[in-house]
Amino acid sequence: MIEIKKSIGQFVHLHLLGNAVLKGTLIDVGSDLIVIFNGVDFIYLPLNHIDIIDFSNEDDEDIVFPKDVPIGDRDETLSLRKVLNNARGTLSEVYISNDKSLHGYVSNVMNDYFVFTTPVYREVLIPLQHLKRLIPYHQNEKIYDLTDGVFPLKPTTQSYARTFEQQCKKYVNQLVVFDLDNAPHKIGKITKVENAQIECVIARNKTIYLNFNHVKSIHLP
Repeated sequence: MIEIKKSIGQFVHLHLLGNAVLKGTLIDVGSDLIVIFNGVDFIYLPLNHIDIIDFSNEDDEDIVFPKDVPIGDRDETLSLRKVLNNARGTLSEVYISNDKSLHGYVSNVMNDYFVFTTPVYREVLIPLQHLKRLIPYHQNEKIYDLTDGVFPLKPTTQSYARTFEQQCKKYVNQLVVFDLDNAPHKIGKITKVENAQIECVIARNKTIYLNFNHVKSIHLP
């Protein structure tokens, strides 16, 4: 990371796992994430989802280095957990895959997951390991042009378990949706969470088992 820090201010191409490519000016480097600015948005990316960091590409673009960052302080050491805590109550877009994103705000940050509140899905639980990137909204930008009365930015009063596994166990006998997906095997009633497997009864009473570590998100419909 020390070598990458020396390149702050340079134009960079980021090749992500899954063949997506992002490009922009390198703004900051933390212990487990980096920040780039693409001329419009600041993008916070966990390092574990970046395959290649390339400064050698010749098609550099003229992007003015911004004076301020939307989350945290440029002088402090960044980490994913610190960014998420600082982002609480700030409208943002988060990706749980390269082509699937949510709009809302971080409402809670737990040990190994965070709660993302949206006007569409309400509270969505996302394991930290599956957050692909976070993009803060611009100042005074609204979400779906909703008024504060329709979608207020306020702390949730609901209590959550400290770990993602414990919270999933609290959802036993409840209908849930996995990974924001409407595929038949992604919607069902949790019946057991044990040994890194989630036992789930889907439509027509068929029982399936999901790999706990591959669940990207979960929410109640």
